[in-house]
Amino acid sequence: MRKLINDPENVVADALRGLAAAHPSLRVDPENGTVVRADAPRAGRVALVSGGGSGHEPLHAGFVGRGMLDAACCGQVFTSPVPDQIIAATMAVNGGAGVLHIVKNYTGDVLNFRMAAELAEDEEIEVASVIVNDDVAVEDSLFTAGRRGTGATLFVEKIAGALAEEGADLASVASIAREVNERSRSFGVALSPCTVPAAGEPTFRLEDGEMELGIGIHGEPGRERVPLADADAIVDASLSAIDADMPLSGSEVLVLVNGMGGTPLMEQYIAYAAAARWLEGHGATVVRPLVGPYVTSLEMAGCMISVCRLTPDLTRLWDAPVDTPALRWDR
Repeated sequence: MRKLINDPENVVADALRGLAAAHPSLRVDPENGTVVRADAPRAGRVALVSGGGSGHEPLHAGFVGRGMLDAACCGQVFTSPVPDQIIAATMAVNGGAGVLHIVKNYTGDVLNFRMAAELAEDEEIEVASVIVNDDVAVEDSLFTAGRRGTGATLFVEKIAGALAEEGADLASVASIAREVNERSRSFGVALSPCTVPAAGEPTFRLEDGEMELGIGIHGEPGRERVPLADADAIVDASLSAIDADMPLSGSEVLVLVNGMGGTPLMEQYIAYAAAARWLEGHGATVVRPLVGPYVTSLEMAGCMISVCRLTPDLTRLWDAPVDTPALRWDR
C-alpha cells in the first residue's frame, strides 16, 4: 500500500486537520468528524446537513459554505457517521427554521441519520430528510436496499443550498431537494480498484483488460465486467443506461463528468467531449457542464456521469453564488 498518510487508523482526523489549516473560515472538529460553516447558526434560515463515509472527498466536507451545506459529518473511510456526530452537527447549525438532512441511500447512513433526526425532535429541532438514490446501475447492492446515492448528491446539495440561502422555508427546501433527486441519474465505470487504508488491500480485483460497468463508490459490484473499452464506448454505455431509465431527448441538462479519484483531468475532459457529442446526438441540450473529481472513491480509476434534467428555476439556483472549498462561483 503506497499512500501519503501517517497512521492508517487516523487518516480521517489527519485529513480534517489539513482541511482546517487550509480553510480557517470553517469550524472543523477533527476528533469528532464535523465541519461547520463559519457563520452558523444562521438565524431564521434553514440549515443543510449531509455526510457519509470519508474517502469520497470533496464530498461532503468540501461543500460546506455559503450556498451549499451548513455542516458535514465525516465517518471513517467508507463508513457512515454515527448519530452522535449527526445530532451534534444538527444542533450546531440550527437557526430556528429547521434542518434538512441530505442522505445518500446506504443502509448505515439512512439508519444513523434517522436516529439523529429522532434525537433532534427531542431537542425541539424540526428536521426533514431527503434520500438521494440516483444510481441506475443496480436496484440493490451490498450496501443498500434500493438504488445507491452517488453523483447527484452534489446537485441536491448545491440547488437546495441556494434556495435555503434565499430564505425559503424547510418544506420548500426539502421539496426542491427531492425534485432534483427525481430528475437526476448517474452511472459509474471502474478501471481499477481502490484500497481502504485500514484494510491495506484493494476492495475488489480486476483482471488485466477488464473494467466494471455500474460500479458503486465503495467498490460494490456493478452490472457486469466487460473487456476494457475506449472513452467513447464507456460514455456510450453510461449515458445509454441513464437514458433508458430517464429519457433525455428534448431536455436541457446539467452534466457532471466525475473523476473517481485516480483518473487524470485530461481523461475526464476526453470523457466529457464524448458525453457532449452523445447528448447532442440524442436530442438533449447541455446548458451546464461540470468536470472534475467531485465524488471520489479514494484512488479508484474510472468515471461517473451524472445528469439532471433542468427547469428554469433549477438552473437559476444552480447558478446562484456558492463559496465552499471545492465549489465556488459568483455568477
